Amino acid sequence: MPKRRRGYRPLHDHRRDRRHAAFEALVERALAGIPEPFARALREVAIVIADEPTPDELDEGGLADDEMLYGLYEGTPRTEWGADSAPFPNKITLFRLPLEEDFPDPDDLADEVRETVIHELAHHMGLDDRRLHELGHE
Repeated sequence: MPKRRRGYRPLHDHRRDRRHAAFEALVERALAGIPEPFARALREVAIVIADEPTPDELDEGGLADDEMLYGLYEGTPRTEWGADSAPFPNKITLFRLPLEEDFPDPDDLADEVRETVIHELAHHMGLDDRRLHELGHE
């Protein structure tokens, strides 16, 4: 085991850890409030938290320049599953920094996380944005 130099302390930002932990707890609360049939679909996707989208994820999201990407579904929608399909991991990525920036109030942030997850789960279930709007989900 290498010896540490005297006075050496690894760089670690505890404030960042607390922000991440607070966001993760908020996501857990939001997921607990997901209604059916979306709640059942949660078992079929992984929920991942990233600080912000990559340029490729922004392109994939297909947003206008003035829009923010809060979440992204990647996978094969249920409506496209077939007996001969190879399983592909389905995931929803939540982008912490854009969500926290646009929703500084914790209650508003929790509502937006919940709505973002429902929106992305709907894509997993084969619903497009038009149908989501008809159902009252932006």
